[in-house]
This record gives sequence, structure tokens and C-alpha cells, in this order.
Amino acid sequence: MQHNRDMPFRSDAFRRGRPPASLPFAIALLLAISPTSARAQAAPPEQQAEAATTSPDSIKQREQELEAAREQQRKASELQEKLKADIAAIGQDRSKLNQQLIDIAGQVRSVETRIGDAEARLQPLGGREREIRSSLDSRRADVIEVLAALQRAGRRTPPALLVRPEDALQSLRTAMLLGSVVPELRVRAEKLAADLGELVALRKTISTERDALARDRDKLRDDQTRLAALVDERQRQQSAVEKDMEAEGTRAIALSKQVDSLQGLIAKMEQDLKSAAKAAATANLQGTPATVNGKPNLGGFKDPARLSPAVAFASAKGLFAYPVNGTKIRDFGGSDGAGGAQKGISLATMAGSQVTTPCDGWVVYAGPFRSYGQLLILNAGGGYHVLIAGMERISVNIGQFVLTGEPVATMGSTSLVASILATNASQPVLYVEFRKDGTPIDPGPWWAANEGEKVRG
Repeated sequence: MQHNRDMPFRSDAFRRGRPPASLPFAIALLLAISPTSARAQAAPPEQQAEAATTSPDSIKQREQELEAAREQQRKASELQEKLKADIAAIGQDRSKLNQQLIDIAGQVRSVETRIGDAEARLQPLGGREREIRSSLDSRRADVIEVLAALQRAGRRTPPALLVRPEDALQSLRTAMLLGSVVPELRVRAEKLAADLGELVALRKTISTERDALARDRDKLRDDQTRLAALVDERQRQQSAVEKDMEAEGTRAIALSKQVDSLQGLIAKMEQDLKSAAKAAATANLQGTPATVNGKPNLGGFKDPARLSPAVAFASAKGLFAYPVNGTKIRDFGGSDGAGGAQKGISLATMAGSQVTTPCDGWVVYAGPFRSYGQLLILNAGGGYHVLIAGMERISVNIGQFVLTGEPVATMGSTSLVASILATNASQPVLYVEFRKDGTPIDPGPWWAANEGEKVRG
């Protein structure tokens, strides 16, 4: 029987009952491309389960997980002790507490941004990796034939069993350099080597990105713990000053059920609720903050002990940051999804995102309202109000003065605004509305064009 040169595995070795030298190498490459395919079928399920529970690798992995859990618990304990010491050091110094809150809230939002960016980068990388692996898997026969031919051309014994794409790639490159290779075979080998090279590079990039993502998530968790402790301390001090805070909150919710519109709610709060009325009166008495050469004095934002807005709302155009990290999905004047026009903007964000104030102001309402979910209303002075809705939890009280960039709420895992729910939004959405003398206005001019222009307190 005559040999066919294009079928390198049909050799005398087969007729003698033993495989050619290149066969283990071909099997190795298949394992590298689909690392679970051959090994998953090597033993019945019962034996696999038994091996998994008794293997040294499994025991070592469990020990590592246990040690990691202990280390995490130790760090959490250390963090709690440090938080207690920091809060004790702050004491009743309101300016220090405010500055800590603004700084940590800024760090949280910065890490949230990095996590979002990393997840966005990982998505196409993972897709490309799956695409290359699928392509290589579909060309298994070609891979086996090329590698076997290259190994014989180099007249070298194939390497031991391989389990990684990196090993397959190195062997391909080495084999291509051994002796002469026919042009057609070399082209095929170079194509395979290029795909394997890209796969190896992608895996390294993905690994690096995932390591950075894990570090950022650990930092976010620690920062959120610290922020929660500081917020609790802020509210504890606030409650100590306003003894009837809880009763005021209950009365506010009761009053909110008596009105149907946001404008009616604002009027009701500032007329009938003692703490909100006091905040509104204070806002009206403050007057307009001083300007420098006709421009707002941004130095006022550096005072964390201030009890009135650093700059007049009307003159703060181009300075505000969005209250949450997210993507604008609806703009002022567009469709609100319920047959009407949007009176504010809607920002799609990540679950659990931190919400901060875009401006200084007095809280005149904080609680649930109609179809808005949790609603926060700030009196920013000069007849301006800022409405923020769709959060899961609000962490400030009515009558409280809050600073630009101060944490005031947390997003949930789904959208809580009825008009957004109508569009089947798959992520939480924050609704933001600006009003002047009761009328909704376009907030666009107030948002900073870039990161460097934003004021965060």
C-alpha cells in the first residue's frame, strides 16, 4: 500500500501497533486549545468526584481559601479599629467630618469609574479570546497535521505532553526554525502560530485586567465601609442636634401623601414642616455669595465648615458634576417614556453606586414619593431647587445642610422610577431635575464639560 504524503499519521508505526512520535504532540496541542475536553472524559464521574475531594491540589486550594478568608477577616477587624480611632479623633469637629465624607465619597466614585472602565475593556477581550479558541478548535485536524509534519521535518522527538497554549506556541516556533519547510506548510504554520500568539497575549492582558479589577473591588469595599461609618457618625451628630428628627421624617412622609405634584410637595414641605421651613427661610436670608471680578469665588468650596452655599446657584454654570457615575440615557425635553416630556435627565448607573450632591443646599425633603422611588429635594438658594430620585436608600435628614460632593444616598440594583421601569431598564437609573421658582429648567448649562472643571467640594 502506497503512502500519501499529505497524511503524515498513516505510517508504518500504525501498522506495527504503536503511534508515531508526533502523535503525543498533536494530542498535547488539542489539550492546549481545549484544556478540559480530553481530561474531562478520562474517568467516570464517580472517580472524578472522588479525585477532586482527595487530590493534593484540592486540599491545597482549600487551605489557601481558608487562609485568604482569615486574612480578609483580620483586615476587616483592623479597618474597624482604625475607623473607631479616626471617628474619635474627629470628635465634634464638623469641618473635619465633612471633609472626610467628601474625600472618601470622591475616592469611592473614582474607584467605581475604574471598575466600570475595566469591565468595559474586559468584555471585548473575552469575546476575542472565545473567537480565537473556537477558530483553533475548528482546525484541530489542521493543527495536528501541521505540527506533526514540522516535528518530523526538524527530525526531533516531540516534547512531553503540553497543557498550555504558551507551550504549543513555543513548539510551533521552534519547529518552524528546524530544517527546511515547504512554503505551503509554513504558511499554515505561521497562521496557527499567529493565532496562538494572540491567544497567549490576550490571556496575559485579561489576567492583568482581572487582577487590577480585583484590587479595585477590594479597595471599593474598604472605602464603602469607611464611608458608611462616617455617614452614620454624621447622622448621629445631626440627630443629637435635632432631637425631633425622626418625628419630622414621619410627618414629612405623611404630608407627601397629601399632594400629587413635585411642586406641591416642595410648597407643602417648606410651609408645613418645621425643619424644611427653617431651611427654606435660611436659604432666603443668605443672600448672594460674593464674586471675584464678576465670577464665582471657588475658594468658598474649600471651607468644609460652611453653613451656606459657597457660590450662588445661578452663577455656578459649568461647575457641577453628575450626582452619580453613569451614562445619560434621557435628556431634558426628550420623551419621558410615558407620553410626556422629560423635565430632567436620567442617568443609568451601576448597582450600589454612591450618590453625592452636585451643589450645596438644604434638604427640604428626603423619603419616598409617588412614582419616583426615594426622592431627595435640596433648596439651593435663590429660588432654585434640585430634585434627585430613584435611589434605594437616602442617608440625610430634612433640614440638614449638605455640601457639594457629600454622600447623600445609594443606588439599588434595579430602577425604582416608574417611567424608567416602563422601558424595561436593566440597571438602576437616577433622575435629576433642576427647578427655578417652581418651574423645571434645563440643567445642561450647569454640568461641567470635562473632569477638570468639576467642583467636588
